[in-house]
Amino acid sequence: MADAKVIPFDDDRPRARRRPARAEGEAAAVRALPGPKEALEGPAEPPAPEPGPETAVGGGSGWERRLAGGLAFLRRRITGEYEVDEFGYDEELTDQVLMSLLRPLYEKYFRVEVKGVENIPAEGGALIVANHSGTLPLDGLMMQVAVHDHHPAGRHLRLLAADLVFVLPVVNELARKAGHTLACAEDAERLLRSGEIVGVMPEGFKGIGKPFGERYKLQRFGRGGFVSTALRAGVPIVPCSIVGAEEIYPMLGNAKTLARVLGFPYFPLTPTFPWLGPLGALPLPTKWTIQFGEPIPTDSYAPEAAEDPMLMFNLTDQVREQIQHTLYKLLVQRRSVFF
Repeated sequence: MADAKVIPFDDDRPRARRRPARAEGEAAAVRALPGPKEALEGPAEPPAPEPGPETAVGGGSGWERRLAGGLAFLRRRITGEYEVDEFGYDEELTDQVLMSLLRPLYEKYFRVEVKGVENIPAEGGALIVANHSGTLPLDGLMMQVAVHDHHPAGRHLRLLAADLVFVLPVVNELARKAGHTLACAEDAERLLRSGEIVGVMPEGFKGIGKPFGERYKLQRFGRGGFVSTALRAGVPIVPCSIVGAEEIYPMLGNAKTLARVLGFPYFPLTPTFPWLGPLGALPLPTKWTIQFGEPIPTDSYAPEAAEDPMLMFNLTDQVREQIQHTLYKLLVQRRSVFF
C-alpha cells in the first residue's frame, strides 16, 4: 500500500511564498472616516499611474514593435518553428512577406478596385471562377490580395495553377508557400472539403496568351471540370470578372518557334518586349477592377449529378455567361484604361 501524501499546512509553507506578518508592536494605520462633504462628493479620483518602461516603449512610434516582430519572425524561420500544411502552404510567410511585396503593386500601381467581396462566404468552402488574361498571371495574384485584404473575415485564396508553375525552380517554391497547388480535381476537392476558398481560371493558357485583338472575349472553359469538383464538394461557385489585366502586356504577336524551343506555351511579342530587354517586362500601369458576382449554389444537387454531362455543360455555360456579361458591363462603365 502506497504511503499517504502529507499536505503541508500554513506553518510548513516555504518562507518565500508565505504572506509576511505585521511586525510585533507595529501600529496599524488608522483611516479617518469621510466627512459629510467628502461623502457627498464621492471618492477622489486615483492618481494617474506613472509611466513605466512598457508605457514608454509603447508610446512614440511603433518601430520598436515592428523590429521586435521582424526579429521574432527571423528566429522562427532560422529555427524552423513554423508550420506548413500538406500542400506546402506557409500562412505566416504569405501574410508577413509575400502579401507585403504584392500590396504596393496592388494598391499603388494597378490601383485595384474591388466590388462584391461580400458574395464570398464568410466560412466554409467556395470555388471562385475568374477570367484569365495579361500574358503573365498577375491577375491571379491580385485576386488573392483582394480576397485577403477586403473580405471581412480576411480569408485566404488558394489558387489552382498550371503544371508549368511547378517546374520553374524559384516560382515553384514561392507558389507552394503562397498556397497555390496543381490544377487537378483531387487537390481542389480536398481543399474545398476542408473549408478553403479555391480560385480557378478555366481559360488557362488560351486566355492568358490570346492576342490583344481578342481582349475580354472569354475562351472555352474546358469540359467543366471545375463544376463537377464544386458539385462533389457541395460548395457554391462565385463568378469573378477582372478588368484591366488585358492591357498590361498588349500581345501583338506570338513567336511560336521560340516558344517550342523554350518549352513555353507561347512567347509574347508586345510593344516593349523583347525590344527593350528586361525593361520591356515592366507591365503598363492600368486601372483594375475586380468584381465578385453572386454565388451559384450547388448543395441542392446530389453527388451523382457530377456525372451528368448535360448538367455540367449548362452550369459551365451559366458561369461563363455571367462572367462575360459582367466584363462588358465593367468595360462600359470604365472611363479610361489608365484612370
